[in-house]
Amino acid sequence: MISSIMKRTLRLDSLGLKDFGVLHKDLIKTTESIMSTTGEVSTLVYSEHLLDMLENQDDTDLLEFLRNLVTNYDIDTEILIQDTKSYAIERNQKSYKKLMQASEPRWLELFKRLNATSNGTSRLLKLRERISALRKDNLEIEAIDAGLLSLFKYWFNPSFLVLEKIDWSTPANVLEKIIAYEAVHEINSWDDLRARLAPNDRQCFAFFHPLIPEEPLIFVEVALCNSIPSSIQEVIKIERDEMDIEEANTAVFYSISNCQNGLSGISFGNFLIKKVAHKLKMELPKLDVFVTLSPVPGFMNWFEKTSPELHERFIGGVSIEEDLMKKVIVYLTESDREDKRPNDPVARFHLGNGAILHKINLNADLSKKGKLQSGGVMVNYLYNLDVVEKNHELFFKTKTVQVSNEIKSLRKKIIAGKL
Repeated sequence: MISSIMKRTLRLDSLGLKDFGVLHKDLIKTTESIMSTTGEVSTLVYSEHLLDMLENQDDTDLLEFLRNLVTNYDIDTEILIQDTKSYAIERNQKSYKKLMQASEPRWLELFKRLNATSNGTSRLLKLRERISALRKDNLEIEAIDAGLLSLFKYWFNPSFLVLEKIDWSTPANVLEKIIAYEAVHEINSWDDLRARLAPNDRQCFAFFHPLIPEEPLIFVEVALCNSIPSSIQEVIKIERDEMDIEEANTAVFYSISNCQNGLSGISFGNFLIKKVAHKLKMELPKLDVFVTLSPVPGFMNWFEKTSPELHERFIGGVSIEEDLMKKVIVYLTESDREDKRPNDPVARFHLGNGAILHKINLNADLSKKGKLQSGGVMVNYLYNLDVVEKNHELFFKTKTVQVSNEIKSLRKKIIAGKL
């Protein structure tokens, strides 16, 4: 596990608070203290005090505080116009610096100072979770949410992230978070977790950030196999025979889970999959197939809207495999969206990463969640490491879904009315 760098602790009870004046109990006055002080240590003290208070506010008081920031610490447009004119006349370092300062809201500087406190980054992630929830009904704080997101994109740049393997020897506090954060296939017990982490042919990798070393940002679970699996049941069952990973030729990414809601809007998944694939290829040269076993979470809602009678027969237990396959292919390859990107969010993710739609598997996820969201359907998206970047560029240029020969054949049958 990542060693705990950045562990200096500037706790309030160890700094001689009498040297810093009054620690206000009022949020506004504390904010003023942070923004007006020039001393580094005093700024940290006031900032940690503000974070402590914010975490104890209910949503009503937090919203009032955020509205105050927008009102009193936003961009001064008159100064911005003046500095823009000055920069247009004389473009030098001084005028550029003034323009940049004027174009940034002062509340953004507040969050930068809060981030510098002990554990400040982790606490700001939790704060953004709350702000994002409040934003939905309070559009006046949208700018604050967007501003925090822009800061996080810098602070969580992929080049800062550390890839760690998660296995049965990983500290228990991290393993507990893997259980809690698993978003695709629920982990129901420690035996269940052990079956996914302890065998050599089942592996897990996560991204961590040095500022929050015990909090995974995103993780992917991988099954090493000698063929492409057609159902999740055979991948995650507890009792099974472990294979020799030296004989494995296929790596299956069967679950990807984002862990931090405060980082919503930042995608690490594409970077993670490609990095893990290259790592595994280096360690196990026989691996030459990299695929996912992915849910189709938007399918059943789309199915009900587009074919209500057929949907009713399906959920009533009537076998309609040919019709179901036809509907899934249409759903995944023909877009109903204005931007012409794939209907399904998981498809948008993997196809946008440069994968191709390789195979559709019926009755592949018989869990309650799998049936409810995907109708039991799962998809193999194939990552060809030699052309993945080319596919990525082609997808965003043409919006065309790249498919395997098997899917092409099925589509031809649909068009010809033979399926």
